[in-house]
Amino acid sequence: MPAPDLAAADLTLTGRITTASNATFLGSIAGIAVVYKPIAGESPLWDFPDGTLAQREVAAYLVSQVLGWNVVPKTWLRDGPLGEGMVQLWQEQDPAHNAVDLVATDKVPETGWKPVLEGQDEDGRMVALVHEDSPALRRMAVFDIVVNNADRKGAHILAMTDGHRHGVDHGLTFHSDHKLRTVLWGWLGHALTAEELDGIERVSEGLHGELGRSLADLLTEEEIAALAARCTRLRRAARFPAPSGGMPAVPWPLF
Repeated sequence: MPAPDLAAADLTLTGRITTASNATFLGSIAGIAVVYKPIAGESPLWDFPDGTLAQREVAAYLVSQVLGWNVVPKTWLRDGPLGEGMVQLWQEQDPAHNAVDLVATDKVPETGWKPVLEGQDEDGRMVALVHEDSPALRRMAVFDIVVNNADRKGAHILAMTDGHRHGVDHGLTFHSDHKLRTVLWGWLGHALTAEELDGIERVSEGLHGELGRSLADLLTEEEIAALAARCTRLRRAARFPAPSGGMPAVPWPLF
């Protein structure tokens, strides 16, 4: 049986994710579960141009593909019941595992996890934000730096049963100004691996070819130039950067 045409086959809505800040629906295309975010349902933002979040999500997928790490599930633009929007393959995460967590400060594991920050919970208890120390999550952290992700919340990381980690919700990416806000600061100052540097190099080279041509339909020239500059700086430094600028280093809420 031939594979369904995900760009043209009927998209049927099956539910709505009411916790999302923009209109986000569950849907089905020929029996394949998807997430659908119509452009018409995007909320205006003070620091991102209106009606561009779906394109940024697709651009993030294209960069993820060139990196070669499968961070972002397959994502594309197409028409739907509420107009053109972003569609992404639904991922069934492992409900028994979280890649990011809040734990009591005296319960932070000595191995396997990276502490990010400490604070008080609603009951005044001292807690620490931690994330797992895994190659898959490291690659996601590198991806976030490359795409200038302004909204890497803990809930935007899907822990899969096979150990893979998917990142979702990439509408707030590719701003030409520094906007990096993430919960994945555990490797601050650590040297990048050869694999990570190779991935960044692939993006740099791709901007002069097919990747660059594809992104030209989704981002502005200034945003693409800023992407190229970030890749250059990251390759030269060869280390995870520290927070910088006047913006908060982590998103709010954290999850």
